[in-house]
Amino acid sequence: MEYIVFAIPFFFLLIVIEWLVDWRRGTQFCQIGDAITSLNAGVISRINQVFRAFIPFTVYFLIVDSVAIVEWPNHWITWVVAFVVYDFCYYWHHRMGHEINLLWAAHVVHHSSEEYNLTTALRQTSGSFIGFIFYLPLAILGIPGDILIAVASLNLLYQFWVHTRHIPKLGWYEWVFVTPSNHRVHHAINQVYIDKNYGGVFILWDRLFGTFQEELKEEPCLYGVRKPLHSWNPIWANLQVYWQLIKDAWHTQSYKDKLLIWFKPTGWRPKDVEQSMPLAKFNPDTFKKFKNELSLAVSVYLLVQQLGLLTLTFLYLQQITHFSTLQILLWGSGIVFSTWMLSLIIREQQSVVVNEILRLGLINLLLWTLSDSMLLNAVASIWSIISVLMTLVVQPKPQLKVVE
Repeated sequence: MEYIVFAIPFFFLLIVIEWLVDWRRGTQFCQIGDAITSLNAGVISRINQVFRAFIPFTVYFLIVDSVAIVEWPNHWITWVVAFVVYDFCYYWHHRMGHEINLLWAAHVVHHSSEEYNLTTALRQTSGSFIGFIFYLPLAILGIPGDILIAVASLNLLYQFWVHTRHIPKLGWYEWVFVTPSNHRVHHAINQVYIDKNYGGVFILWDRLFGTFQEELKEEPCLYGVRKPLHSWNPIWANLQVYWQLIKDAWHTQSYKDKLLIWFKPTGWRPKDVEQSMPLAKFNPDTFKKFKNELSLAVSVYLLVQQLGLLTLTFLYLQQITHFSTLQILLWGSGIVFSTWMLSLIIREQQSVVVNEILRLGLINLLLWTLSDSMLLNAVASIWSIISVLMTLVVQPKPQLKVVE
């Protein structure tokens, strides 16, 4: 996944450009709280990937070594076949991720944003534990593991640019490839758009299997999920549907349903639970966005802290091969803890100053304990002191509200 790590600076350059375009056009497609939640979901996903990649890759390499039916040459044809077959497998993984409760619980975080911009592309899951099984056909075909990793990364990189509302339809290109227009449809919760356009690179799979839907001028896209997240916490964004499934499985009197709920279609609930613990039904006519009105001072503070956290995450991922297991665990935990603390600032807890002292204190403790760079430690300490002083000055107190 080194391709992803080294692409991170380019991602953020494009995000800055999109925000400038958004500001110039006055479209307000980009919101601070939503963007930071998306970015931090991506941060957690990258950290989590370090710990959950071992089993999938081990299984994949074992299958390639033991049951591969083809021995592929080191030739460009191998790469083309791998790229196309991977996208075909991705289509089915993605489609099942919308159609089965357990898989939706993992994928929902990516759809939980009620905005649609380049930061949404980085709102990735940390809870996908069995999705790798959809790509095992590549192992049976004998596609080498290093090529799998490369084409998976390229597939994900391609998907970044389609998460924007600032690019219109692209003519003939729409017929073959995934584009911003047809992927906007995928993220929309309008009835006509639900469960459509699953392709990663090629939209041809959707046209072939009957899941394609064109973006309609008369039907503007509403974004998000039909059971809204209503939180800025990226950790909760990963857990919310799992928690709902656990509660339903616990409360149902049917032992059969306690098991089946995980594999039933998305949204299915046991009848007894649905009657005793009903959930609000989605109504597009009354849908309103979840949003915080943040002052300029708070917005600047959040952006500064987010930039610091992203820099720290980038250095962590870049240098991770030089860390001990303890360092990997402590650094990873510290970064995830920071994402939660930043979500509290967006929520405007009265204890923001205390929370920031704890967060920045933890980061400095980790640095001074685990880092050999006196310069890095000194810079981090100065940055932390300035940040705490900023919180004392800012003292944000905006009110939570919904806006159309």
